[in-house]
Amino acid sequence: MLKKKLITSAITASLMMGVASTSFAATNPFSDVPADSWAYDAVTTLANDGVIDGYPNGTYQGQNTMTRYEMAQIVARAMARTDLEKADKVVVDKLAAEFAEELDNLGVRVADLEKKSDNVKWKGELKYKYVQANHDEGKDKRSNKLEFKLEPKAYIGNSGWTANAKIEYTMYPETDSNADGVEVTRAYVEGPLFGSTVAAGHLPLDICQGMIFDDELSGVMVDFGSDVFNTNLTVGRYSENDHDGKIPEDKTAKDITADYYGVQFDYTPNDNLALNAGYILLNGLDDSVDLDLDVDDNKANLWYVGGKYNFDKNIALVGQYLQNTDANSYDKAGSVELQYKGADLKDAGSWGAYLGYRHLGENVTIETAYDDADAGQKGLVAGIEYVFAQNLVGSLLYFDGKDMKTDTDADTVYTSLKFKF
Repeated sequence: MLKKKLITSAITASLMMGVASTSFAATNPFSDVPADSWAYDAVTTLANDGVIDGYPNGTYQGQNTMTRYEMAQIVARAMARTDLEKADKVVVDKLAAEFAEELDNLGVRVADLEKKSDNVKWKGELKYKYVQANHDEGKDKRSNKLEFKLEPKAYIGNSGWTANAKIEYTMYPETDSNADGVEVTRAYVEGPLFGSTVAAGHLPLDICQGMIFDDELSGVMVDFGSDVFNTNLTVGRYSENDHDGKIPEDKTAKDITADYYGVQFDYTPNDNLALNAGYILLNGLDDSVDLDLDVDDNKANLWYVGGKYNFDKNIALVGQYLQNTDANSYDKAGSVELQYKGADLKDAGSWGAYLGYRHLGENVTIETAYDDADAGQKGLVAGIEYVFAQNLVGSLLYFDGKDMKTDTDADTVYTSLKFKF
């Protein structure tokens, strides 16, 4: 009964979202889909994954079973999506096979849906963050920022390829100023090729659970394999986003970038366990200006391994280890976190928390994704996220440890409020 209640009025939601109405159903009624049909579970899965939109609260409502015609209209709407994940596409294909005759009767309408579906989709966020970093030895730091990000995605015909970009603007409220102006930090294409997924351009670079990089790379990235075992190959040129405008007079922008070669293997045998291992070579480093890494022979060999284990739906253990075999000092990094629950942006009142330890050698962590601790620090970390309203999440993070170079105490408080759209 719950499945029926969740799904019965999906046709109404589909009509509201753009599936054209017709009198065809009135003159050619179809039989009901049996109440115990697997199709109800399949559509519920698609609804939970956001493939099919329902009422504003994200659910489907009603008391009755659905006709095959009504179910076919829902499948038609799902088929019009060009951004399906692999698992959702399998579900949609199975539903399409089951309701093939009804879909055939709706053939013109399905074609119209595909032609009229939005070619460009937008997402983004507005984020306010405040950081207070204290050091027993050295200067304390305060950061007060307002960040605005837009991420357009354009679908290139029905090829499965997309053109992607990321546009960023940062405001400093205390001075009402913007140091960087509007920046296009990503611009790349992505799509299927020879059984793999290929991305080329100025790409997002987020590997090793964000311990090494949360940045961008100019190059080519290839993903191939299965949901169980996947391989990622990356080749390109890398440079930190922020050089503070300090390029020596005898250098060019090319001189402060490095050749990048990387491979990562991901093994996910089940829903509870995910493992990763990888290698990165950064070649052509310039000690004086590039990345501030103390290495031999102007290169860095980075090796890493890590994983995540879900004990149940609420508790998970995450760990990562990293080493730079060419660094002269501070050549290792590691992180371990015990995570509890998780903040779901679609679910107001949901929350998540973590407790962990980080050791971030400054010659191996380059542009880390961590907001609680910086490269060159080690110590305890903790954090909590809370969803105040749908797509509105607040964060409070804390670090208590040491600056490794001076072996003196340091702590950081990070807070943020983020609006997603």
